[in-house]
Amino acid sequence: MPENSGVRGVKSASRTVALLELLAARGDRPARLDELAGELGVPRSSMYQLLRTLIDCGWVRTDTTGSLYGIGIRALHTGTSYLDSDPHVRAARPYLDEASDALGETIHLARLDGPNVVYLATRESHEYVRTISRVGRRIPAHAGALGKALLAERPDDRLPLPAGPLPARTANTLTDRAALLADLAGVRERGYSVDREETVSGIAGFGFALRYDSPAVDAVSCSVPVARLGEEHEARVVAVMREIRAKLESALSPAPGAPDWR
Repeated sequence: MPENSGVRGVKSASRTVALLELLAARGDRPARLDELAGELGVPRSSMYQLLRTLIDCGWVRTDTTGSLYGIGIRALHTGTSYLDSDPHVRAARPYLDEASDALGETIHLARLDGPNVVYLATRESHEYVRTISRVGRRIPAHAGALGKALLAERPDDRLPLPAGPLPARTANTLTDRAALLADLAGVRERGYSVDREETVSGIAGFGFALRYDSPAVDAVSCSVPVARLGEEHEARVVAVMREIRAKLESALSPAPGAPDWR
């Protein structure tokens, strides 16, 4: 809960959210009771009671031995409800399709969430279809085109970056703050970000902040294997994505009286 909300946080609710976020972040790595209690600094008995409550509600699942814990199916229901109810995600889908059809490459829509970006929608490349959806996954904002496009919309002294060293996703990730700030200056000058194998080895990305909010919280990107990224194709990617951004910004400008979910 934000410190300036003027409302005291509810300890049990904060603990529950922290537990669910920890299990979600572990992905396909289930956790044991002692791991969860230690990670969150909660007494083992209290953690067990909380886990049993969340299992009964469907938010946490356990294996047949009752010793391993993972995120439950109710989290999927809530996540899909978020996507279904968000007007920006709904309205953006045909424009993502248009970009995908025009370029034959992978197109993403993502949202800034603290120091990370979260994928909201993806249209996979016609050349290569992933078997695992990116939707709902998060990556550090400094580590790719989507995040850098959104970081560049903010002053350098107000960037939502983690304290300490910036984590690397590949050998090309910008983990030096001075290098990152220089790159963001280039993003502001160009009007879009470029990711040269900084998120995934072998993949380049081009990110475009969507300025229907100020500062922008959403961005679109196009990902292209570097093996087929010649100068001509790169120029076409940038041109098409500029056009898609303009269409999205025009279509998604907030209507009078619409809720501001920020």
